[in-house]
Amino acid sequence: MIVAEEQDELKVKLKEFFGYGNFRGNQEPVIRNILSGRNTFVIMPTGAGKSLCYQLPAMILDGLAIVISPLIALMKNQVDSLNAYGINARFLNSTLNKAEITQLRKECANGSVKLLYVAPESLNKEENISFLRKIKISFVAIDEAHCISEWGHDFRPEYRKIKTMLAQLGQMPVIALTATATPKVQLDIQKNLQMEEADVFISSFNRVNLFYEVRPKKETKKQLIKFLKDHKGKSGIIYCLSRKKVEEIAQLLNVNGFKAVPYHAGLDPEVRVKNQDDFLNEEVEIVVATIAFGMGIDKPDVRFVVHYDVPKSLEGYYQETGRAGRDGLEGVCLMFYSHNDLNKLEKFNKDKSVQERENARILLQEMEFYAESPVCRRKQLLHYFGEEYPENNCGACDNCVNPRERFDGTEHVKIFLEATVQTSERFGLNHIVNVIRGVEDEYVKSYGHTELKIFSKGDQEDNDFWKSVGRQALIYQYLEKDIENVGVLKLTQKGKKFLVKPHRIELARDHDFTTAIDEEEESAERAVQAKSYDAKLFEVLKSLRKQMARERNLPPYVIFQDPSLEEMATIYPTTKEEMASVNGVGMGKVNKFGKEFIEVIQKYVEENEIETAADVVVKTSVNKSNIKVFIIQQIDRKVDLDEIAAAKNLSFGNLLTEIENICFSGTKLNLDYYIDQVLDEEKQEAIHDYFINSESDSIEEALADESNADFSEEDLRLMRVKFLSEYAN
Repeated sequence: MIVAEEQDELKVKLKEFFGYGNFRGNQEPVIRNILSGRNTFVIMPTGAGKSLCYQLPAMILDGLAIVISPLIALMKNQVDSLNAYGINARFLNSTLNKAEITQLRKECANGSVKLLYVAPESLNKEENISFLRKIKISFVAIDEAHCISEWGHDFRPEYRKIKTMLAQLGQMPVIALTATATPKVQLDIQKNLQMEEADVFISSFNRVNLFYEVRPKKETKKQLIKFLKDHKGKSGIIYCLSRKKVEEIAQLLNVNGFKAVPYHAGLDPEVRVKNQDDFLNEEVEIVVATIAFGMGIDKPDVRFVVHYDVPKSLEGYYQETGRAGRDGLEGVCLMFYSHNDLNKLEKFNKDKSVQERENARILLQEMEFYAESPVCRRKQLLHYFGEEYPENNCGACDNCVNPRERFDGTEHVKIFLEATVQTSERFGLNHIVNVIRGVEDEYVKSYGHTELKIFSKGDQEDNDFWKSVGRQALIYQYLEKDIENVGVLKLTQKGKKFLVKPHRIELARDHDFTTAIDEEEESAERAVQAKSYDAKLFEVLKSLRKQMARERNLPPYVIFQDPSLEEMATIYPTTKEEMASVNGVGMGKVNKFGKEFIEVIQKYVEENEIETAADVVVKTSVNKSNIKVFIIQQIDRKVDLDEIAAAKNLSFGNLLTEIENICFSGTKLNLDYYIDQVLDEEKQEAIHDYFINSESDSIEEALADESNADFSEEDLRLMRVKFLSEYAN
């Protein structure tokens, strides 16, 4: 009866402070444990309600609860949320000035503040330790506790000092919380905080509403735009590794009609805060961010998380994907993967200590295994965090929806387990594979492993094949990782039984991502590739162009140039807007010549059931759009071209290139006022006659023609702009 009353009382408090009628998952036992004054270790996935585990006890217990948190953005978001509930929570970090700190200390001393969020760097300051010693502290919560572990994905040295700081504040209960911790990381956190005796509460890592997918990083921008069009109007986060890439992708999305903002540490704090708030308040749909964004961001309706670049670790990946579908509804997690990303990340680690480099390499290797493995993604993720998923097909990842080719792997698993046993269960994946394949490197020879019966027994298969066998044996629980010795593999009871009495095991072929090309290489690759446009449609469009040119008594290139026809035969534009986005077209030319071309493309698309530009076209932003507007305005005012060039610090040749780009995209420019100064009427007519009779508007061909011997390249370029403006635009 007393238990029931206590339970009811706790639910009353939950309703009173936070408006919820019931607890979720492990929240209630965790809260009771804290209220009883015991040290508590909580591992609870993103979106499962970790914060409430310390926020509710803070309201119930006497004194001030201290929450150690790693990010200013995280503190602000949580403090704002608590203040909205009428709870007096504050933060102490480097953004506060002296007057604000004085006021904060006063409110903490008089008991009006119940929760104080502190950065570890701030807690480490002597004046703050001295002040907090005078305050009654109910307990200390360490959020994002994985930052303590050198084996975690986001290790921070200042987190390692937390235990020393807390010792100066006296005895009080400690609650450590994290969303991501492998068994090795869990052990490391408890040892460092000297709370091995703490009660541990581990919730399931399975986010049943999330769909996981990995795609090769090929034509990534096109894939991204199509994905976002399929999720139009939904909230999402796109993670990139660099600030430069964040800015580039945010700009790309805005040009293509999505409301997107960048978020990274290089932005002014006010801009970062505004962009975060705009996302939370649904002023924008998408945040393109580095990993600085998202820790503790409480937005339940994020419908997708895209990793444009490969994350540094599976822990980071899991935590970031966990920001999708926190309301229990749809959440899609898409990662673009290429080996090149892994190589870049390896280079980032070159200045770290030997131990840190090795840790980072192991984390990257796990990321590689996850991406390339054919096994159910959910099963892999849960296994990584020490939880076993009983099914082999979750129905909610790309590997399960589109299963890979399977084969009888019984003999291969048997060889791998025997090699693990014969090497005394003291080595990692790479060494075991080398023994199986008969690689006589110094390491293998130094242990005498060339003499083993199993040595070279699998030399008919390559390195990647045997690594895949080992990884699948791990996931299917024939092998396990040694927690004390990182990377070392041992047999499980299941593995030992299998060696005594083998049974059929089916394995699957890994994904092959060796052909994936990332964005930086794509443009160079495209330049040397064979033409990828639809040759049949291209010929149809050329025929139409010739017919229209004949009717108007014009050269065909005046209608549309070949590169424009090639792009039309690539993206199949079927509306005026899509046609106007084609390079060298623009709305002016669409209105003048576009109708017939759109009709022909529409018919061709219907007859051949082709995916259209609405699905695949990617508009790119013009970097010099401000220059473009400036040039048009100055020409309208008949400003001398030399003056325009000087105003923008351009050479005359570069200015002409800008003018040509404007003209080729369909904008009519009247350069008569300038041309009349440099070319007399007779010369203008001669160049005009050349272009009207030429099959091409190529300047190189014009210079090679004897009839133009008296004209400079500048003369010809100026007259080509005049000619196209009169006839084409």
